[in-house]
Amino acid sequence: MQSPSNFPHLRKQGTATQLIVKGQPYLVLGGELHNSSTSSAEFLAPLWPKLRQLNLNTVLAAVSWELLEPEEGHFDFSLVDSLISSARAHDLKLILLWFGTWKNGLSNYVPTWVKRDSDRFARAKTTGDIPLEIVSTFSINAREADAKAFAGLMQHLRECDGEKNTVIMAQVENEVGILGDSRDRSSTAMDAYSSDVPPKLIQYLLDGTADKNGDLSRLWRENGSKTEGNWSTVFGEGTATDELFMAWQYASYIEHVAAAGRAEYPLPLFANAWLSSLDSGPGGVASGGQRPGEWPSGGPLPHTMDVWQIAAPTLDLLAPDIYQPQFTEWCRRYARRENPLFIPEMHWNDLAATQLFYPIGEHDCVGVSPFAIDSIEPGESNRIQKSFHLLKQLAPTILGLQGFGKSVGFILNQETPNVRRELGGYELRIMLDEAFGQDAKQAGGLILQIDNDTFIGAGFGFQVAFSLSGETKIRAGIESIEEGRFKDGEWTPGRRLNGDEAGRGVHWRFLDFESPDGALLANKQATGISICRLYRYW
Repeated sequence: MQSPSNFPHLRKQGTATQLIVKGQPYLVLGGELHNSSTSSAEFLAPLWPKLRQLNLNTVLAAVSWELLEPEEGHFDFSLVDSLISSARAHDLKLILLWFGTWKNGLSNYVPTWVKRDSDRFARAKTTGDIPLEIVSTFSINAREADAKAFAGLMQHLRECDGEKNTVIMAQVENEVGILGDSRDRSSTAMDAYSSDVPPKLIQYLLDGTADKNGDLSRLWRENGSKTEGNWSTVFGEGTATDELFMAWQYASYIEHVAAAGRAEYPLPLFANAWLSSLDSGPGGVASGGQRPGEWPSGGPLPHTMDVWQIAAPTLDLLAPDIYQPQFTEWCRRYARRENPLFIPEMHWNDLAATQLFYPIGEHDCVGVSPFAIDSIEPGESNRIQKSFHLLKQLAPTILGLQGFGKSVGFILNQETPNVRRELGGYELRIMLDEAFGQDAKQAGGLILQIDNDTFIGAGFGFQVAFSLSGETKIRAGIESIEEGRFKDGEWTPGRRLNGDEAGRGVHWRFLDFESPDGALLANKQATGISICRLYRYW
């Protein structure tokens, strides 16, 4: 029998947390399938070769409770087995998404025998005792049934995949939270809201380690830092308190499900979030006018992160599904409090192709995964395919440097046409590439420091100018720029870039995916990866 240390797991390297598969660090270059694609092996069959062509190494795929346990106590693993065998045949890994009690806040993926029995599997309710199509977090029957099904899935994975490790992580539920109200207002939920705040939560606040940016600490302080009382007494009345209350309930429920699964097979587990508006203000009102209940109230958001970490310690990470425009800020808000950044869902358009580099270069991300990957047609002009091609080549170098402050990532656009970064004693001014016929409107990339004066860069549509950090008369110059590719981990050099291709010798340039008029052959031939060596002069 396999030792748990041989299963996929997380491990620290410097300040980074890495996913370890077969004893080696693994960078998830993933894509998530449409929700219904995995319900038919026949439907998926012609798509697997296309997924390989997109340069993925991992597919995120749903496993629904309704198809896994169509009759209570009777499990059907045929779709799961087909996913695993197909992924293996195409040299791909899997991250399974458990669509159990909740998916996008609702309970549409529960089995029919759960849907049809509201007495046994109680629903959440809104004001006026109106039922929602959401199984209540207070339904012990639902919690136990979900935990039993998820444990059955994990036991099966250990038996059929514990040696080969095709499945490398699992998501527990999907984008949970109450929709249609800020909290569950069923009689059981109302009683819980009027009961004392759990002592574990109070003790956490007293310990002084609470997230200063989170609603938990802020509301507690604003209401007198009380050490006992019900939820409104301790945190005050309002939708922000409602959201904290629901965060505790959802995280506690999911902890029970996750712990049951981990007892059978200790894969890394995570929960994902449907994001709110970017800034929640007093009373739970967010910029743009949204409130908890318009986004799923109680999900693992930045302002409820510490509640989730206390209530659901079995979860290894909390992951944002980023479709909102403030991509870099959302990454920053999740890459903290010892929470490894992983993005299981993001856009699948040209913008996403530039975004892929940032979380990996800037935040030592576990991985990235555009949604609806099975709707993308592979081909030479596909930008996501090109970006993944670069990241796949660089993955061993990236993983070797994670956690040691040796990389930066960036996204440029018309609103942010340039950024500055410090890296290894140098200041990097990174700008949209607009020289010599180029007119980049958006760009993305990463830069890795592999030696004192040597850097590897990858991406499209930007240029870099170097200077030495601090007050000094010594200047940094470009000694050489070598374009090329990595093949089987070995660097294969191509052109030596100088003159115009190096911004008259003073800029490290990365051409856009294609030239403005589509006519410049140089853009199409550019590899998107180069090594830049610097020297100093005075």
